[in-house]
Amino acid sequence: MNKIICLWSCPRNISTALMYSFAQREDTQVFDEPLYAHYLKISGANHPSGEEVLQSLENDGNKVVQKVILQKRKKVLFHKLMTHFLINIDTTFLSKVSNIILIRNPKEIIASYSKVIPNPKLEDIGLKKQYELYLSLEKKGNVPIVLDSKYLLQNPELILNKLCAILEISFDKKMLKWKKGSRKEDGIWANHWYTNVHNSTGFLPYTEKEIRLSGSNVTVEKKCKPYYEFLRAKSIQL
Repeated sequence: MNKIICLWSCPRNISTALMYSFAQREDTQVFDEPLYAHYLKISGANHPSGEEVLQSLENDGNKVVQKVILQKRKKVLFHKLMTHFLINIDTTFLSKVSNIILIRNPKEIIASYSKVIPNPKLEDIGLKKQYELYLSLEKKGNVPIVLDSKYLLQNPELILNKLCAILEISFDKKMLKWKKGSRKEDGIWANHWYTNVHNSTGFLPYTEKEIRLSGSNVTVEKKCKPYYEFLRAKSIQL
């Protein structure tokens, strides 16, 4: 059996940690954002190491889908992806994969994202796109799994057990720990975004932080909140 998992995350979430978690499985091969170059080319977004990303990855998203995402290699293929990368792509392939939508409180996303790219827009945060993706898949009878990073961090073993059960793969305790440092699968953008996970050896405990947004960030958070609340109600619960 060749199971293909697509993790559709918003930015500044624990998607890289979850990728590292799945990488500990002997039956799994992981891929780090293979649609990133496609997104940068189509959107024109200005990201750190953008030119290097465009040079290192296939720029045609439909080719990436066929040659990378839908390939048959290991028993389990895990693709870490960003939901807002799904632009100008034939999405019929989503019916052939197991889709996971990884969400996070928008206030936390915005506070973290702003440290790298100031004044993010609604489209940058990704929650609206996640909401639209959920509704689209649900309408086709392919209801995606929803994970809230808060619940995952509060009890990684329990949530991963439940996730694996839904995916119909066995849970492996190795998923809870990994070696400190980078991985060979990391994209070339890792130095800009992966500092925390590189310094970790497992999922870090969830801590409630007091966050005060200002300016346009307040408006973006208000727009994102209804999408987050809808998806949170659909997520795997503790």
